[in-house]
Amino acid sequence: MAFVPIAFTESSYFEVTKNLDIFTSLYKELNTYYVDTLSSEKLVHAGVNQMLDGLDPYTDYIPEEEMDDYRTQTTGQYGGIGAVIGTRGDWVIVSEPYEGFPAAKAGLRAGDQILSIDGKDAKNYKTDQVSAMLKGKPGTQVIVKLRREEQGGKQTDFTVTMVREEIKIKNVPYFGLLNDHIGYIRLGGF
Repeated sequence: MAFVPIAFTESSYFEVTKNLDIFTSLYKELNTYYVDTLSSEKLVHAGVNQMLDGLDPYTDYIPEEEMDDYRTQTTGQYGGIGAVIGTRGDWVIVSEPYEGFPAAKAGLRAGDQILSIDGKDAKNYKTDQVSAMLKGKPGTQVIVKLRREEQGGKQTDFTVTMVREEIKIKNVPYFGLLNDHIGYIRLGGF
């Protein structure tokens, strides 16, 4: 979250300082005398969210740990391997590797089960957990162990090392003419 410096008058600066002192004093008292252990993170987040709820429905606070997801949603960009993932049974699977990005370059296919990421077992992980492990700073490596089911039911385990790239998802990944009268536009996002 970016903060923009605001020109305070002397009286408004006094009001802000006074109210922040009240907030700090109240937290210290709660932390010292409250019957249960307090989570400062939860209390501060609740205070910030309540403060913003009093404004308008468009002003929101995004915690640092959620910034990558926010950037992905708003810009379509992130650092990762470039694949849509989903679940099948106890495993997260590759649903669609994006053409031209690390997952496709490494030969990943739809249906490949993700067994481990950087040596961490991925069984029973949720898609958001696996997604967070696959995402990272562009230029960094991620080692993924996968299982592919071949024709005839044979399963093959293999490991790939991919270098994360900046992923920019196109809203229109394909468009073209099917014949003289019919066009096709695939709209992946809006």
